Amino acid sequence: MHVPDGFIDAPVSIAAGVAAAGAVAVSLRGARRELEEKAAPLAGLVAAFIFAVQMLNFPVAAGTSGHLLGGALAAILVGPYTGVLCVSVVLLMQGVLFADGGLTALGVNVMNMAVVTVVVAYAVFRGLLKLLPGTRRSVTVAAFAGALLSVPGAAVMFTLLYALGGTTDVPLGKVFTAMVGVHVLIGIGEAVITAATVGAVLAVRPDLVHGARGLAAPLKLRVGGELVDAAPAAAPAAVPAAARSTKPVWITGLVTALVLAGVVSFYASASPDGLEKVAADKGIDQNVKEHASAGSPLADYSVKDVGDARLSGGLAGVIGVGATVAVGTGIFWTVRRRRAEDLTAASTATANSAG
Repeated sequence: MHVPDGFIDAPVSIAAGVAAAGAVAVSLRGARRELEEKAAPLAGLVAAFIFAVQMLNFPVAAGTSGHLLGGALAAILVGPYTGVLCVSVVLLMQGVLFADGGLTALGVNVMNMAVVTVVVAYAVFRGLLKLLPGTRRSVTVAAFAGALLSVPGAAVMFTLLYALGGTTDVPLGKVFTAMVGVHVLIGIGEAVITAATVGAVLAVRPDLVHGARGLAAPLKLRVGGELVDAAPAAAPAAVPAAARSTKPVWITGLVTALVLAGVVSFYASASPDGLEKVAADKGIDQNVKEHASAGSPLADYSVKDVGDARLSGGLAGVIGVGATVAVGTGIFWTVRRRRAEDLTAASTATANSAG
């Protein structure tokens, strides 16, 4: 759903950019509360994983494909504020390095693919967890539902922005019906990927899933025909979750992202994604402009002057994963350090007032 330059006029694009900048600023502040010491490198990894999976377009209808947006996945794994930042980093890397998503439309894309998807997904996720039993299965089910609804939510946001600043004269009803219809189908793929990824992390390190904190249900035993909570087992030799290394998870996640972007992406669907298909069918793309980074050595996810398509695309994917994890981790480490400084300042102030 990467909106190119020319779909939305300058005033609305600027307004969306201001709104996106405000959302990112709020998220930077909120992420300070979410990012614990071990979460900063994991947040960078989540951004890189989303970048990799977004290269894997999957078919959803005749001549149409879809790809992960990632807002739901990021929000559930590392928190909503950090999730907005994760997807924003991905969009920035894609726009600057790969000419994917217009630079003047960056604010539009951040609002659609980062802010709206996170807000919708996390609201649905949290709402369902209040109704479902406090189990890991409930977390996976809630993740599925949140991801499913986040994609048509982003389609609705695009339609609203098009209504305010569309550069072509296409009936709004047609745009709304086509966008929501195809993105409901894409949402199913988003939900499957999100639920599978969240479930996989829950299976090995539930303590690393932000959305699952405090939700583990106690073991049930059947006594006299009734289920009762089992007494917690003493485990003095167990390593506390906070002290367990995240390195194995980080390495596994990075290798997975590299394989997906560097190898599996070659087999992704070549059909246009939902927005591209709707734009071509309805005429929204009549005023599309050439991307400012069209001459980038990595434009269109291929390495310039590398003739072999498989090698060119694979190298571009690997470079993209590396750049995203480096930039994302740097940003999140900075945010984490600011949080540590704030906590130190608060502790000092408390000690001084007590003295």
